[in-house]
Amino acid sequence: MKSKRLILDSTQLDLSIKRLCFQLIENHDNFSNSVLIGLQPRGIFLAKRIHANLQEILRIDDIKLGSMDTTFFRDDFRRRDNPLTPNKTNIDFIIEGKKVVLIDDVLFTGRTIRAGMDAMLAYGRPDLVELLVLVDRRYSRHLPIEPNYVGTKVDSLQSERVEAKWEETDGKNEVILIGGKS
Repeated sequence: MKSKRLILDSTQLDLSIKRLCFQLIENHDNFSNSVLIGLQPRGIFLAKRIHANLQEILRIDDIKLGSMDTTFFRDDFRRRDNPLTPNKTNIDFIIEGKKVVLIDDVLFTGRTIRAGMDAMLAYGRPDLVELLVLVDRRYSRHLPIEPNYVGTKVDSLQSERVEAKWEETDGKNEVILIGGKS
């Protein structure tokens, strides 16, 4: 049996999201020149919540939100035993000259973020790319990628897994750390 430790409960998760929104507002004002892109598969749940909170706080409804699949941009997609099933990319705006905020739930090795940056270039060359993550697993990077906005930081072992659970798919909102055998 694997041990589980709660990192963020539903209330803490909501507070982290609101704090992240206010940090974004400090740097992006009214988002007239900024866009949000959630990385599939699970970063899109965080991106949708960030988007909804920003629109509510700022009382505007035209903040651009997209979702991006990075499956075939990953450097390890051919090394898997099972065939991969890509998700849908939905970006119906140009990012040329914009400030882009890439959003993902958990930053671990940095490979998904690198793949997201590669995939993003098909939609234009942004002026700035920032990274927002709910959880930063600080000591596990394969690539020199650091987030600009962080919900919480977790020090974990390579063998442990951090999972962000979302109401839409998991029936609850929380972040847990799953360890080895207990």
